[in-house]
Amino acid sequence: MKWEMALKDYQNYLKLERGLSANSIDNYSLDVTKLINYLHVNNIEVSPVKISDKSIQEFIYSVSKNINARSQSRLISGLRSFFSFLVFEDYRSDNPLELMESPKIGRKLPDTISIDEVDRIIAAIDLSKNEGERNRAIIETLYGCGLRVSELINLKISDLFFQEGFIKVTGKGDKQRFVPISEYTVKFINIYKNEVRNHQDIKPEATDTLFLNRRGNGLTRAMIFTIVKRLTEVAGIRKKISPHTFRHSFATHLLENGADLRAIQQMLGHESITTTEVYVHVDRSHLKEVMEEFHPRR
Repeated sequence: MKWEMALKDYQNYLKLERGLSANSIDNYSLDVTKLINYLHVNNIEVSPVKISDKSIQEFIYSVSKNINARSQSRLISGLRSFFSFLVFEDYRSDNPLELMESPKIGRKLPDTISIDEVDRIIAAIDLSKNEGERNRAIIETLYGCGLRVSELINLKISDLFFQEGFIKVTGKGDKQRFVPISEYTVKFINIYKNEVRNHQDIKPEATDTLFLNRRGNGLTRAMIFTIVKRLTEVAGIRKKISPHTFRHSFATHLLENGADLRAIQQMLGHESITTTEVYVHVDRSHLKEVMEEFHPRR
């Protein structure tokens, strides 16, 4: 069995069996591609069925000099998944990474911004330009609904249920969920949709896509990152802020104001409550206030 064939079968498995997004499939594939390139550069001819745990350990050791512990752990996890697939398909009888330990890494707390900083970023938008109304609606939706970038750029007009107060979001693995949307956010989406988007020359494939570029096509992930970066600079905020920062801030501000962790989990689309619990650690002063207000021994 050749590496290219194994990788293609693995990609089909990730797409069809596990329902992963294109971005996730690319990330998993990159881990395997790094191993393939290492074998090629070092003239090591061995199939994915026959490669030993020793060869993979040597590969991990060679790349670990140039990457941090978190990236190393991610690489090991990705390769372990690939070889688990080969075992699942009966190409191999064992997983050579089964006993390989990942480096210990601490849980990274999410970066957040204050409500004042959110307002400053929105105030930095030039509303005299058509894309200004679009950009304001984008930032308000990221922060008001806690969306991932992929969820934002794939949001459809047919996903908007404003009368019911919800939007339908397609998340990781094409899993759908309904997220509440405030009248405040609805107002800015409607301004963009009715006063700007309606006057665009829209490409046939993007007729149902909510947020469009100047050419009438859907926006890319890179464009959303660029929009956020530019607005942050104009606002004079010297933090590293990405679109995901608004999602983190959405969850953190909800928690600080007394929202239930389970409700936040559902809105964010986290499969496990453990993923959502990271927000509990963001603001310890809030935890102290909760203890003083609600504990019987306060």
